[in-house]
Amino acid sequence: MSKNVKMKDIADKLGVSIVTVSKALSNKQGVSEELREKIKKIALDMGYKTNNINNKDSKYTYNIGVIVAQKYMDVENSFYFTIYNNIVKHLSDYNYYAILEIIDRDKEIENIIPNIILDKRVDGIIILGQMEEEYTKTICQQNIPVIFLDFYDRHFSVDSVIGDNIYSSYAITNYLIEHGHTNIGYVGNIHSNRSILDRYLGYSKALLENGLQINMEFIIDDRDANGAFYKFDLPKSLPTAFVCNSDKTAYYFIRYLNEIGLSVPDDVSIVGFDNDIHAKISTPPITTVQIDINKMAKKCVANIIKKITSVDEKIDNSIIHGNIIIRNSVKTLGYR
Repeated sequence: MSKNVKMKDIADKLGVSIVTVSKALSNKQGVSEELREKIKKIALDMGYKTNNINNKDSKYTYNIGVIVAQKYMDVENSFYFTIYNNIVKHLSDYNYYAILEIIDRDKEIENIIPNIILDKRVDGIIILGQMEEEYTKTICQQNIPVIFLDFYDRHFSVDSVIGDNIYSSYAITNYLIEHGHTNIGYVGNIHSNRSILDRYLGYSKALLENGLQINMEFIIDDRDANGAFYKFDLPKSLPTAFVCNSDKTAYYFIRYLNEIGLSVPDDVSIVGFDNDIHAKISTPPITTVQIDINKMAKKCVANIIKKITSVDEKIDNSIIHGNIIIRNSVKTLGYR
């Protein structure tokens, strides 16, 4: 989006004079309400920068609510902090502001509507990360535009922006196979959220396509169904490599392996997902998948603005592809 949109650009797009655009954006007389709203909508869509669009007479608050479960916002979860910061940055292109509301577990279970919705402080809602289905349903029933970010749910007719979890996990599993690994495990509770499940599906697809067995003893949970982490329960014999559902899981899994006397990658190879801080501070640094967080946030912001300014706008799922970041956590056993 251009950051240098001028009144002339808006006027040319609508076939009106610059004076008309100026009057509409400054709420002066001489412009019909219908045309005024049309001009403001086009200005917003084009990213025109002016404080005059945001005023008490407008039907817009120029705020977007970002709702996220407390479990995603712990100090170690750099992924969601980073994506929120990118949302804030891209909203500024539309003269919009973000209002973050963190939902604790009790509020989510008791189905309490977020304050930013009750107080009518926002024009739209971004739900960042999967939440309880009933709570998500409650938010979606509040007659306000909603976008899901970093998850989707087939039970709701709601637009979403997600990373390509299935293909990216498929690709990084194939990376292990290409480096000679034929016994590969997966670390992550597939019942915890859809992202972990999708990454498991990509892992399974890679094994099946290469004629390799999915050994259920090698599927290790890292957390309970509510997302709380707990100690890893390893089988008696280990595969030569594991695909971990996130870099945070991979980081703690490597530490646990070290505690029981195993070395990565000499004894076990490890790959992760997200390319967050855990992949970089780990010893060794972790080979992982990077999804373009900035691109996800930018697409999400563009989509929610479209839904606000065009009530019937239907966008569907937007999928952001990932790429492999190669570091030092994989040992080559010999190419197939």
